[in-house]
Amino acid sequence: MRRDERPNFSELKILIKKLDSGEEIYSSGAILQELLQGFTGAKAAYAIVERFTAIPMLVPKTSDHIQAAEIRNKSRRMGVQVGTIDALIAQLSIRYELSLLTADKDFRHMSKVIKLTFAK
Repeated sequence: MRRDERPNFSELKILIKKLDSGEEIYSSGAILQELLQGFTGAKAAYAIVERFTAIPMLVPKTSDHIQAAEIRNKSRRMGVQVGTIDALIAQLSIRYELSLLTADKDFRHMSKVIKLTFAK
């Protein structure tokens, strides 16, 4: 979610539903980093880090970085701009066969090039 955008409450509702049902939720250091870069102030950063300690983190392997670069290059050839971190997040979701929960429209564009599934 970007700082200059209004929060998308549909993603928040999906997250709450998943948490309430006990469904497993995963994140990665890349997602945590993006969140921390999107907010200012020690109080906000502390709250984010504190909440993320309860979420299992997926740790990329060297092969994930290689695959993420391939995703980014393939997307670029198809006219879709993909950020480095977004490509890595997409690769992790593919490797672990996970659905993405995101308000970032870049993943929808990326899904025209690679197979991604989205949480509902």
